[in-house]
Amino acid sequence: MEHAPYRAWPKAELHLHLEGSVDGTYRFHDFQGFIQAYKSVVERLRTPEDYARITRALMRRLAAETVQYAEITLSAGVVLWKEQAFAPIYTAVRQAAAESPIEVHWILDAVRHFGVEHAMRVAELAAERVNDGVVAFGIGGDEERGPAAWFGEVYRFAKGAGLRLTAHAGETVGPESVWAALEIGAERIGHGIRAIEDAALLRHLRDRGIPLEVCITSNVATGAVASLDAHPVRRLFDAGVPITLNTDDPAIFATTLSGEYELAAHHFGFSESELRLIAENGFRYAFRRA
Repeated sequence: MEHAPYRAWPKAELHLHLEGSVDGTYRFHDFQGFIQAYKSVVERLRTPEDYARITRALMRRLAAETVQYAEITLSAGVVLWKEQAFAPIYTAVRQAAAESPIEVHWILDAVRHFGVEHAMRVAELAAERVNDGVVAFGIGGDEERGPAAWFGEVYRFAKGAGLRLTAHAGETVGPESVWAALEIGAERIGHGIRAIEDAALLRHLRDRGIPLEVCITSNVATGAVASLDAHPVRRLFDAGVPITLNTDDPAIFATTLSGEYELAAHHFGFSESELRLIAENGFRYAFRRA
C-alpha cells in the first residue's frame, strides 16, 4: 500500500480527547507521567474562548485527516475539578465545532478516581445536554484507583437519561477491568487492549459485537504496552473483535489518524481491505443520535 489510500478515505474518530489535541512539548515515560502532562494542559485552559480556540484547531486537524464524523470527549470532570462554570465552556466548544462541516458529537467524561459523587455530577451535566450535542457519558482516569464497579448507579442514571455509554478499561489494568465496565453497561470500550489476555472475553466481545477503541501510539507512549511489537491490535482483530483506530490525544502523542492507519498497515500487516473494514467500523459503532 505504497500509495496509502486510507489518507483520502472518509473516516470517523470515536476516541479523541479535546484537551489532548493541544500542541505543546510533552515528556513522560509512563501512564502517571501522561496524567501529569494532561493535567498541565488543562490547567492552561482558563476561559471559554481558550476551549473554543483549541476546538477550532482540532477541527482543522480533523479536516486534514478527511474525518467526516467525530465524537470528541470533553473532560467535564476536569472542568469541575478546576471549579470552572461548565455551561459557558460547553457552549463555546459546541459553537466552535459547528463552524466546521464535520459532524461532531460530544462525550462528557468523568475522572473515575475522583469517585462516584463526582461522576454523577458529570452524568447530570451530560443528561442536561442530551438534545444539545452530547451523545454519551464515560469514565477515564486511573482504572486502578477508580474501579468501574463503583459506577453502576451512575451508568444506570445516564442510560435512563438517553445517553450512550463508554468507558476506558483494559488500558493499564487487566481484562477484569473490561468485564467490570461491561457489567455496568459500557457499550464501547476505550482501549481494551488487555482483553487479549482473556479468551472468554475475546469471544464475548466478538459475539456481542462490542468494539474496542484502539489507540496504538497512545498505548506505546504511556507504557500500556512494552513496545510497538507487543501491541495486540493484530491479534485482537484476528480474534474477530470489532476495533476502530483512534488518536486518543493526538498532540500529546504526536500522532495523526492517518499515522495510526499507517502503523496498522506497515507494522502490523493490515491489508487495504482490512483497513477499509476498520474505517467503516468508525461509522458503524458511532453513538450518533437519530
